[in-house]
Amino acid sequence: MEAGERIPVAEPVEGPEAPVHAVTGTLFGVGMGPGDPDYLTVRAMRVLAQAPVLVHFCKKGRRGNARTIADAVMRDASREFPLVYPYTTELPPDDPEYIGALAAFYDDAAGQLADHLGAGRDVAILSEGDPFFYGSFMHLWRRLKDRFPVEVVPGVTGMSGCWTRAATPITWGDDVLTVLPATLGRAALVARLAATDAAVIMKLGRHLPKVRSALDEAGLLARAIYVERGTMAGERVLPLAEKSDDAAPYFSMVLVPGEGRRP
Repeated sequence: MEAGERIPVAEPVEGPEAPVHAVTGTLFGVGMGPGDPDYLTVRAMRVLAQAPVLVHFCKKGRRGNARTIADAVMRDASREFPLVYPYTTELPPDDPEYIGALAAFYDDAAGQLADHLGAGRDVAILSEGDPFFYGSFMHLWRRLKDRFPVEVVPGVTGMSGCWTRAATPITWGDDVLTVLPATLGRAALVARLAATDAAVIMKLGRHLPKVRSALDEAGLLARAIYVERGTMAGERVLPLAEKSDDAAPYFSMVLVPGEGRRP
C-alpha cells in the first residue's frame, strides 16, 4: 500500500438503499533509522514524501531526533505535527504524576490524529530506530489500531547502527543477546548481565555511573564499549573503561560483545 492510497472500510453495496462508506486515512509508523539519513529505507522515503501529516515527538523547545533525520527529505513545513511531551527526564518514569501525565498526553494525541485519519488524511509518525522497539509510536498504535488501517515501516535500530559504527560484531555462534534499559535498578542490571553472553544497555543519560558499577560487578567492564550519538553528528566510540567522566546523553548506549563460537 502506498502512502496516500485510501482504503475503503467495506465494499460498496449496489441499490437505492446502499449505505455510504467512509474512507479513512492510514496510520503509518515510520522507522527513521539510527540517525544518519542514509539509513532510511526506500519505503520510509516514499511514505515521508507523500503523507500529508508528519508527526514527531519532541521535548518542549527542542526538535525531536526523528524530525532532525527527516531534514534530508522533508521540505514542506506545513505538514509537520509536533507532539510535545509533558515530561521527559524531569520525573522518574514510575512517578504517579509522570504516568498520569503521559497517559493523558497519549490519549489527547490519539484523539487529534483520529480527527485527521477520520477525515481521510494519512498520518505518518516518525520514529527513531524501529517503531516497534521502545518507540513512542506504540502508545498511539495501541489506541488507534482497531479503528484505522495501519502500516508499520521497519527501520534500522539504534543498537544496530551503534555496533556497526563501533566495528563490533555483537553475537557469535550461540551467544544470547540481552537488551537492557539503563533505567533498571542496579541489582536487576547485575543479575541480567551476569546471565547473558552479550548485552546492549540503552537510554544511558544520567544512569551511566550505575551502569558502569553494574558492569564492573558482573565482570564485564573490560569488554564494554561506549557509543554516543551513533551514526549522528558528534559520534563518539571508545572503551567504557577509558571514559573518564559520567556524562552521557540519552542517545548513547553501552555494548558488551559476545565471545561465542568462532569456527
